[in-house]
Amino acid sequence: MNRQVRRVGLFLTVMFVALFAMASSIQVLRTQSLYQDPRNVRAAYETYKTQRGSILVGEQEVVTSDPINDQYRFLRNYDSVLYSSVVGYFSIFSGSSGIERSMNSLLSGQSSAQFFEQINALLDGTPVTGAAIELSLDADIQKAAWDALGARKGAVVAMDPATGRIIAMVSKPGFDANLLAGHSSQATTSAYRELLDDPDSPLVNRAIGGDLYHPGSVFKIVVAAAALESGRYSTGTTFENLDRYRLPGTTTYINNSNNSTCGDGALVTLETALIRSCNIPFAILAVDLGQDRIRAQAELMGFGDELAIPLTVTPSIYPQDMELPQVALSGFGQFDVRTTPLQIAMSTAAIANQGVLMKPQLIDQVVASNLNVLSQPQPQVFSSPMSRETAALITRMMVDSVEFGAASNAGISSIAVAGKTGTAENGIDEPYTLWFTGFAPAESPEIVVTVVVEDGGGIGQNGTGNQVAAPIAKAVMQAVLNK
Repeated sequence: MNRQVRRVGLFLTVMFVALFAMASSIQVLRTQSLYQDPRNVRAAYETYKTQRGSILVGEQEVVTSDPINDQYRFLRNYDSVLYSSVVGYFSIFSGSSGIERSMNSLLSGQSSAQFFEQINALLDGTPVTGAAIELSLDADIQKAAWDALGARKGAVVAMDPATGRIIAMVSKPGFDANLLAGHSSQATTSAYRELLDDPDSPLVNRAIGGDLYHPGSVFKIVVAAAALESGRYSTGTTFENLDRYRLPGTTTYINNSNNSTCGDGALVTLETALIRSCNIPFAILAVDLGQDRIRAQAELMGFGDELAIPLTVTPSIYPQDMELPQVALSGFGQFDVRTTPLQIAMSTAAIANQGVLMKPQLIDQVVASNLNVLSQPQPQVFSSPMSRETAALITRMMVDSVEFGAASNAGISSIAVAGKTGTAENGIDEPYTLWFTGFAPAESPEIVVTVVVEDGGGIGQNGTGNQVAAPIAKAVMQAVLNK
């Protein structure tokens, strides 16, 4: 009998310990993740009991929580659609996105960093006020990027290569977050459903996510870096100068964009191929170099990484286990190479910053309601994907591409601009995806700009990256250089 009692007692003890461990895990270890889960409606309701922190660009409040005479006490107010892709939305009925989601615990005053504020609030009976989030965005540069992109679908990313600070991030089409912030369930739910059903996907931040893009020829800077870093190639390495190239083991031919050779002569250098943005030499180079070496270089530049800036960035893709024809296509950013504009901006920034890639960041600082600085992210090295020498060589080729090559429309008088265009194919009858990435001034870069334009910029397969994307980047660079 005693033995049975002991067994029951032991069983109950084990069950109690297991229950205690599970409760502790939920209450302590998983508190933040559960609180930030967009499915947690209870948490969303809870945040309306406090005045949510503001989101600022410079000294301007672009998102505020204003008092209102209803059960929720505060109404979230969004100043401009300029920032919709970054700040996102906060809705009692539809969840949240963007900075509103990724920084929710701080904005709502529920972060562990605000513990003492929470204790003081309990003691004096005043509600907790959320922390303010100061973004790294520059209002003038954001406006310049927004205006330059115009009515086109696409994205613009601008960053400081020396620090990783993102100073502009635009995604179009955007949306009015005020439509989702209201306190009428019917109205906000209807607006949310309409945005979800919109075939242009305005809720998607194209700069960091979505379906990703074929990079086309902007990927050549990654392949060039891989080649130079291997030690087997130089800018003067030559390739057979063909007017068409048969993919290995197939009957399929590819062409340069001009359907001709890459300049005159029987041979073409790596330098000329990058300046003129010729596909055939880079296809030959990719096959010779090998997919493993290209992939390793791409990964050093951020491909495949799950970044948080603090927004979640969809990892860019350089495919695995390709056949030789596919490797050839990957050499100029086709086949299944897929990327975000931010990733291309990161790759470009590594070149601009003499081979050192800084981690991109959208937050300058987080300030509590009592004006204490809770967080102030410092510049952080992400990787060192190439030598200073390799970065200098690619910079020189990119400058020449702007001065007399395929990226001429990015040129700025009296300023050396480094640039690379891309015109990515998406299918036989599909419009091209148009790219530009570059930096200025080339000798001492202040800004990196990457532009992507969908649907051929509205002109199908008749547009090029130089024609459509380069002028957009030029306008953004000028806005920085003229400040």
